[in-house]
Amino acid sequence: MVKFLKALNNTIDGTSIGASAEAKWTGIRGKSAILRKALRIALRALNVAGLLGLVLIFAMPFIWMISTSLKTLPETMIFPPEWIPKNPVWQNFAEAWNTGPFLSYFVNSIVIAVGILILQMLTIIPASYAFARYKFIGSSFLFGIVMVTLMIPAQLIFLPVYLELSAFKLLNTHLGLILPFASSAFGIFLLRQAFMQISDELLEAARLDQAAEWKIILKIMIPMVKPVLVTFALFSFIAHWNDYFWPLVMTTNETARTLPLGIAKIREVEGVATWNILMAGNMIMVAPLLVVFFLSQRQIIKAFVYNGVK
Repeated sequence: MVKFLKALNNTIDGTSIGASAEAKWTGIRGKSAILRKALRIALRALNVAGLLGLVLIFAMPFIWMISTSLKTLPETMIFPPEWIPKNPVWQNFAEAWNTGPFLSYFVNSIVIAVGILILQMLTIIPASYAFARYKFIGSSFLFGIVMVTLMIPAQLIFLPVYLELSAFKLLNTHLGLILPFASSAFGIFLLRQAFMQISDELLEAARLDQAAEWKIILKIMIPMVKPVLVTFALFSFIAHWNDYFWPLVMTTNETARTLPLGIAKIREVEGVATWNILMAGNMIMVAPLLVVFFLSQRQIIKAFVYNGVK
């Protein structure tokens, strides 16, 4: 009987110790879960703060430009600067527009940027398709030459291009500013990589249905790489909309000059830089780019997601 009672007592003590240990372990796990959750929240907050910091860094020049474009000239000289103008001066935009034939500059910029983009699409799409889907003698060598052209700065070849355009009497013309950029090595590379990601079985099925090559390009390849095409189109449009060097070199009068040259004509008045008028002119030049970017940002995101998934 005594032995039975001792055994029963030991069993009860063991059960109590086990229950106590389990309770302690449950408490530790609960605290660990709380700590993990707090760590996730802290990391997420840190990530958001970092992203907001990056956004602020990239947005500050635009904010300053908008703020300065709405100030009077004395307000632009105040230090520390006032970010919000007390009385916005919308007349600055009219003064900037009236410093030269801005309507002509604006039209020229659109014609040249869109003209270059159309020619580039007509050349890079078939070239990229050929490099991606056909294996012919010298294909790798030719593609290497295309890539080498990316390392040649425009300033290095502008003189022979200038002399050639001058010989064909294309200076001071839209065509003279469009033809030097009729193709793009970067566009060929970007689009070739996108075409190479499309499965061969899809193209073989189209050929079995007796689809011509041009129909395969238009009906299959282009729709599947549309985000990449839109991304390249945006990069190309922005680059040539903002181009200052080539229009400066290739024009000697106002016939074909573009917005960047028009902005550069806004000079100092009585020895003082009119920053408010300059920033108003820059706003006129940047506004169309912002509109184009916001209209195409979804396609840009799709392009990066598409390449990332592949």
